[in-house]
Amino acid sequence: MATRTSDHPVRSRLEHAREAVAKASVDALLVTPSADLRYLVGYDATPLERLTCLVVPAAGEPHLVVPRLELPAAEASPAGDSGLDVVPWDETDDPYALVASLLAPSVGRVALDDHMWAAKVLAFRDAMPGVAQLPGGEMLGALRIRKSRDEVDALREAGRAIDRVHARMGEWLRAGRTEREVARDIRDAIVAEGHVRADFAIVGSGRNGASPHHEVSDRVIERGDPVVVDIGGTNLAGYCSDSTRTYAVGEPPAEFREYYAVLQRAQAAGCAAVRPGVTAESVDAAARTVITEAGYGDHFIHRTGHGIGLETHEPPYLVAGNDLPLEVGMAFSVEPGIYLPGRHGARIEDIVVVTDDGGERLNQVTTDLVVLTE
Repeated sequence: MATRTSDHPVRSRLEHAREAVAKASVDALLVTPSADLRYLVGYDATPLERLTCLVVPAAGEPHLVVPRLELPAAEASPAGDSGLDVVPWDETDDPYALVASLLAPSVGRVALDDHMWAAKVLAFRDAMPGVAQLPGGEMLGALRIRKSRDEVDALREAGRAIDRVHARMGEWLRAGRTEREVARDIRDAIVAEGHVRADFAIVGSGRNGASPHHEVSDRVIERGDPVVVDIGGTNLAGYCSDSTRTYAVGEPPAEFREYYAVLQRAQAAGCAAVRPGVTAESVDAAARTVITEAGYGDHFIHRTGHGIGLETHEPPYLVAGNDLPLEVGMAFSVEPGIYLPGRHGARIEDIVVVTDDGGERLNQVTTDLVVLTE
């Protein structure tokens, strides 16, 4: 049975967006190609110099303005059968003036998505002189921060797929190979195990593991090296995975085993602290306290977690000073780390979703230290 236009999920999300626009006391929201556009209308538009823009007025019907040569792609997306007005423009048209013409003459304030290119921001400023431009990220983030059941299912599927990659780590991670070689094999496996693309593969061996955002290098992995492996991809539904495990290639240094045990307790404490009503910063504190009391507080140098969904990093952020109460459906990483500069480091990361009575870990592969031997 065909979905009635009024019941279409795109129409529901657009109505919530319109309500958010009105509540924010702005006259319209403008959204260009981004995760925000995918969320609202299901159109994964490629960012181009040609303008694609969703127009959501506080009053009246929304419009999706697209280059005419992109019209077939827009109509083939979920936006195409939602009843959304898709407005094409030709090569000789001024698309910014077209957007301005779709707004009421009295428009005074517009919100722009945070991903909008600066050139487009300035072009809208020229097309609507005297109209105040405001950041729309907070408004859009509030719409996306609580995942629906279908979104949680998509994140759960992505989590299982990345778990399968970690379960195969012994196939690739061994002494004598470079980080780059291992990462190449991991990227192939991320796609093979159920993602449409591999977004990142961090392989930090030995001293490189002490840099949280080290990616890969030509360093040859040595026997006894701890190796931080942080990997993620995007699945067919458009939702992301992100999971870190730390391995040892042969027997690691004794000091590493000592602080890894601390880290494992801290990560478990962070996951256990998740439940509705607690603040984002309290989850950070639960993990950080364990590390600090063990004497490694100065070596935990980043926040405990970030939200995840259509993007790998999105609200909420688990960090001191964020007093946002957690709500059912919020999804985020819990990933404390300990890093000893010049020596080695470790991080454990799971994605957790807030449930009615706590939190569900979407990653199930063991957090115990896995020592890989040939």
